[in-house]
Amino acid sequence: MNTTGTATSRDRTAREVAARMAAAAAAWLDALDPAQRAVASGGAPSPDAESDAERRRWFYTPTDHGGLTLGAQRPGQQRLAHQLVASGLSTAGYVTVATIIGLDNVLDQVEGWSVDWGRERGRDPGLYYLRVFGEPGGTAPWGWRFGGHHVSLNNLVVDGMVRSTTPCFLGADPAVSPLLGPAPLRPLAGAEDLARELVRSLDPGRAARATLLDRAPADIIGGNRASVADGDRMLYLRDVWRAPFVEPDLAERVARMDADAERASGYDAGDYQRLALTSLPKGLPARELDAQQRQLLRALLAAYLGRVPDGLSPQADYSDEGALDAVHLAWAGPTAPGRPCYYRLQGPRLLIEYDNTQRQANHAHSVWRDPTADFGYDALGAHLAAHHL
Repeated sequence: MNTTGTATSRDRTAREVAARMAAAAAAWLDALDPAQRAVASGGAPSPDAESDAERRRWFYTPTDHGGLTLGAQRPGQQRLAHQLVASGLSTAGYVTVATIIGLDNVLDQVEGWSVDWGRERGRDPGLYYLRVFGEPGGTAPWGWRFGGHHVSLNNLVVDGMVRSTTPCFLGADPAVSPLLGPAPLRPLAGAEDLARELVRSLDPGRAARATLLDRAPADIIGGNRASVADGDRMLYLRDVWRAPFVEPDLAERVARMDADAERASGYDAGDYQRLALTSLPKGLPARELDAQQRQLLRALLAAYLGRVPDGLSPQADYSDEGALDAVHLAWAGPTAPGRPCYYRLQGPRLLIEYDNTQRQANHAHSVWRDPTADFGYDALGAHLAAHHL
């Protein structure tokens, strides 16, 4: 939930969700055979960065995310795995995640069934990985991670309460797909359309302050870093995989994709610096928005913070005018529909990034982070101080 709010109702929800997570995690682990369970289990979360390094590794590329894949499970085990995944999401959040997993089939068709990524099937909805860290239930820290192509969910439970739900990444490729009927399939439509509507509603002066560049970068700036810091610039595709490619043809393909993306963006070193992350937010502060624009911003925030179960999300915090005032909007690229775009929402304990630039602006990424407490850094430290020092 990653918020400074301490409302009793949210604490109660955090305990209820943690209990559901623990029951689902235990049921899934108990259904696995010893070999499966060894792959599905990880060390208990710890404030020590070295011993906790694997839990803090996350990806959004079709690489090895760590854990037991859905494809390596029997149908009944898969159902239990999905129950654990759903326990950490709202209904809309789970539907979106399930849709994104299915999009790998669509992407395989789009690419002519030809992409392999060094394995028998390169686009594979069976290659989504689930791992539980520590022992579910009780007061000791434990957590779980679910990830695969364009999905990364990271959850931490401490003292029987959900303490962290970030980084939370969802992507879509294709971002727009045809359906039978007038409306296309757009899993991240709200995250893009609400932001574009908000930026286009600004008068020229405020639009200029919100716009960092007239061209969009090829990807989110924070990438899949375990933590973000001042000066972070966009990572290249080759850097957001678990390990470097050893096959020459794959290494060449990724290098070519990086070069094509950079050529399409037209970015140079100065442009990357212009979009670099900073602790002091860039762009236009929400205090300069009118009432209607503030409601658009709240709706946009809800498209991210509403991914988690009702009552757990910090989106209610932004009903407070002062909290909303501190959120800044930054945009890069044109604002016309269908054109490559990037935006950032940043405030205290909040970093949201979105891009839709690749594949002729039909390949979207979106991430919600807590720059000061991703993976529950703060909660783990507090638990250690309270119980072990």
